[in-house]
Formats: sequence, structure tokens, C-alpha cells
Amino acid sequence: MVRLGQVAVLALGLLGQGAAFAAVDCGPDRLAVQTPRATQVFNVEVAADSASRALGLMNRPSMPKSSGMLFVYEQPSTANFWMENTLIPLDMVFAGPDGVVTRVHANAIPMDRTVIPGGDNIQFVLEINGGLAKKMGIVEGSTMIHPAIGNCAK
Repeated sequence: MVRLGQVAVLALGLLGQGAAFAAVDCGPDRLAVQTPRATQVFNVEVAADSASRALGLMNRPSMPKSSGMLFVYEQPSTANFWMENTLIPLDMVFAGPDGVVTRVHANAIPMDRTVIPGGDNIQFVLEINGGLAKKMGIVEGSTMIHPAIGNCAK
């Protein structure tokens, strides 16, 4: 049985989450991830066409901690990635059309051609430095916030 006080606390918690979404400074070069414990913000490059998605983060010797690349697909599909010609370990954060994270692949191995399955119904993939997703609490159920996803506060 749920008591009225518990409902009020739940409602306040949901309102607080909505407020966090509204507080995000949205822009094409900024992406936020709302995790269960905080909002994490990244400076991102957007790969929204086949040429930029194919190149990804290849041949880069490093990437600043608060940076990443957001892969944007025209429609949801099955996502598969690999690390050929990628010099740094990466975490891959896979999300559906609503921006909700469905899978996190941690510490993809540089230069590895092994296919990394992201799952079905994936429309957005965030690549960040390896180990950062765990450190920042980015898990399944977290939500990406970006203009390409269409969930930025106006």
C-alpha cells in the first residue's frame, strides 16, 4: 500500500527530474545525460551523415574528458560498431529514439575489429572516453538530452 506522503515524495522527485531537464543548456554542440544521480554534460561533435559516422573518432590520439561524439541516425535501427583505426578506448552509450539509454558498452578496445552490438531500435550513440560512463553513473535508463533528440527545454 502506498501512503499519501510517499506519493508526494515521488511526485516531488519526478518534478525535480523534469526541472533538471529544463536546466540543461541545450545546443548542437552540447549533450547532457540525466543519470540516476546527476546530469552529466559533454561537448560533442555530431555525426549525422554517413561520411561523418563512418569516420567517427578514428585516428585521434586523445579526447578531452568532457567531450564526445554523438552519432545520429535518420531512423531507429540495429546498431553495430567497431574500433578499427580508433586509437583511444571508448565507452559507447546506445539510446533509442526517445534518448533513453538501452545499453552501455564500456572500454571498447582500440584498433579492435570485433563487432560491438548496440541492440535494436537504436537512433543515437554517444562515444566518450573509456571508463567515463561508469565513473559518471551513466547506465541503462539514463536519458540523453540534445536538440537532435528533440527533448531540450524550449
